[in-house]
Amino acid sequence: MLLVYSHTITPRVRYIFKHLLTRILQIPIDFTSRVEDFVAHNGPKFSYTKVALGKEFFVKSHDLLFQQGVRDVEIHVQRWDRVPCFFLQGAKSDIPFDIFAASFYLISRYEEYLPHIKDHYGRFEAAESIAFKEGFLEKPVVDIWAFKFLAELQKRFPDYQYTKRQYQFISTIDVDNAFAYKHKSFIRTLGGFLKDTYELKIFNLWDRFAVRFNIKKDPFDTFDRIIRLKAEHDVRTVFFFLIGDYTTYDTNVSASKTKFKLLIKDMVDYARVGLHPSFYTMHDLDLLKMEKERLEQITNLPIKRSRQHYLRFSLPDTYQKLIDLEITEDYSMGYASHAGFRASTCTPFYFYDLDFEIQTPLKVFPFAVMDTTLNDYMKLTPKQALGKIRDLKNEVKQVQGVFITLFHNESLSGYLRWRGWSRLYGSMLKIAKRG
Repeated sequence: MLLVYSHTITPRVRYIFKHLLTRILQIPIDFTSRVEDFVAHNGPKFSYTKVALGKEFFVKSHDLLFQQGVRDVEIHVQRWDRVPCFFLQGAKSDIPFDIFAASFYLISRYEEYLPHIKDHYGRFEAAESIAFKEGFLEKPVVDIWAFKFLAELQKRFPDYQYTKRQYQFISTIDVDNAFAYKHKSFIRTLGGFLKDTYELKIFNLWDRFAVRFNIKKDPFDTFDRIIRLKAEHDVRTVFFFLIGDYTTYDTNVSASKTKFKLLIKDMVDYARVGLHPSFYTMHDLDLLKMEKERLEQITNLPIKRSRQHYLRFSLPDTYQKLIDLEITEDYSMGYASHAGFRASTCTPFYFYDLDFEIQTPLKVFPFAVMDTTLNDYMKLTPKQALGKIRDLKNEVKQVQGVFITLFHNESLSGYLRWRGWSRLYGSMLKIAKRG
């Protein structure tokens, strides 16, 4: 056990120290604010305070972990060796930066509580983040800092037995449109025919006709292939189903359709299933509750996992709503426009509510890359996209973290805007599962 001394043990201190030391570095810890207990401890230990008690291993603390609420924080990013870091504490500290305060700033999403410009969907933009501005969005710097700290700790306490964590991979699939043409209502089908006719999309017209009359398989029905690849590569897979009512932004098959219900039930037999809350649930608890109950009625299981449609969430409001509905895992932490690590970590973490200054039971699983980001936003070719995925996976592998990807069943179809992308998912699994 590692003993940590601090002059005050705040909820923020407990929260971030457990994330860095216990969840990332696998080191059990305890805290004390009593000098005599710290001095008497014979095992590995260090102090986190303003002035060292003596000649112990010492990390000089920034004020952030001893404050309450949100206020403007001055950030000046510098280099720790070649790694970006901030909250420089000077030569008297055994590590030059207060990585605990810096990690808390990033993981709590402190900057998302501060005034910022939202995009046209009401989301916090990647370009507003310190990680993007300072060029470390594609690096899990919190995990990197933790291992740099561990290297210093091992120099001071070489006889202590340190446990290494194992790299993990999770594949997540968003089902925004289970089917391109099949099982849509008569009105939506007719509207689609008329639109394709007006726009002279002859091939779309034929596909629509062929699928409706069972001449061809629906192009977005790629679920058998996903399940086959899951078994072939032994992949932990989570499906998120959009089952909200039809809107401009929510265009899936109606949840009342028997075939759609059977699809969801089938997926429950092979993989984990979660809710994909519709566009307008970001601020609407009643709508979110209705959709959760609807999915639970289909699966006959309690729904504990969630990812917001369009990645549209606002902190802390949306997460507080998920907690109220007893959702325990959220997979929304990432950007639509950019690949990388929104919270600068590749380790799942518990949401810290800055409104109430508490660690909540909601566990956040940050994803690193999404197929639509690579195709629609970054305009990469499939080959370039695979290279980007490999780079991100390698970043995670270096710190033995959790690599999480976000794909859609549509992208495996190779249909319309996904032409040429059908094999990317299988290639990605080979890279992601490789040790």
